Amino acid sequence: MGDASARRADPETECIIQVRVNVFQDRAPLPRPTPFKVIFLAVLFCLIAYFLVVIVGLVVYPPFPALVESLRSREILFAVELSLVTSVVSTALCVVAAVPVAYSLARFSFPGRGLVNTLFNIPLALPPLVAGVALLIFYGPSTFGKMLSAFGLDIVYTPIGIVVAQFFVNLPYMVRVTRSAFETINPRFEHVARTLGCTEWGAFRQVTLPLARNGLIAGLVITWSKAIGEFGAVMMLGGATRMKTETLPIALFLNMSTGDLDLAIAASVILIVISVISFAVFERCSGERGVF
Repeated sequence: MGDASARRADPETECIIQVRVNVFQDRAPLPRPTPFKVIFLAVLFCLIAYFLVVIVGLVVYPPFPALVESLRSREILFAVELSLVTSVVSTALCVVAAVPVAYSLARFSFPGRGLVNTLFNIPLALPPLVAGVALLIFYGPSTFGKMLSAFGLDIVYTPIGIVVAQFFVNLPYMVRVTRSAFETINPRFEHVARTLGCTEWGAFRQVTLPLARNGLIAGLVITWSKAIGEFGAVMMLGGATRMKTETLPIALFLNMSTGDLDLAIAASVILIVISVISFAVFERCSGERGVF
């Protein structure tokens, strides 16, 4: 009893209890719902439910054993392997090309800068099928395409064509995300680094790139995800040949065309998983900066 009375009489304990009570009492009441908020939130949650029902319905439609068997089929495994290899290569090329381009657009002033920026955004506005036809003409019957063929480098209807198509379509996305990351960095950091003895390259490598890391990761993830899911340009330039240029989207298309729904759904499920994971990483890295 004595110990209990001592604890109740402890000034520090009473102070903590009183603060917690005051905080609880001072909490602002929840805002009352208004018709405006109710309508807008109802639209929001109805659309979320609609998207979830459609996507989950695709995943649970086939019996689970049939889905597992389709995921383990030789064709789907080949499509997964080819998609991973081509998307990794094209994404690496996009990163190597996008970093100097994005930095130039973010930091340097030169004549025609606005025009250059517009030209880099043109592939964003082109339908992928149109981009694929343009690439097919450029690397096929054109003089340049014939020169490549004369040297034994075939682009059309080969896995190399898949990489080229993915690179062409996805480079503008990587440039935009990377440029946004560079623009959020104060140029004074680079100036201070140079006054401390760093060269331009040293300041860029030791200061700018580490500060732009999250933006670069976000751009890399979204570019890789789009490369895996690219269909129109890949089909036009790389072709749609089973077990040769069959990426996951091509596998989905070919199996839907022949009525093999199980294999088509298996390819769809893999693409859904990749998309969800990629966008989760993208949102985490890009934060609230609004890269687009």
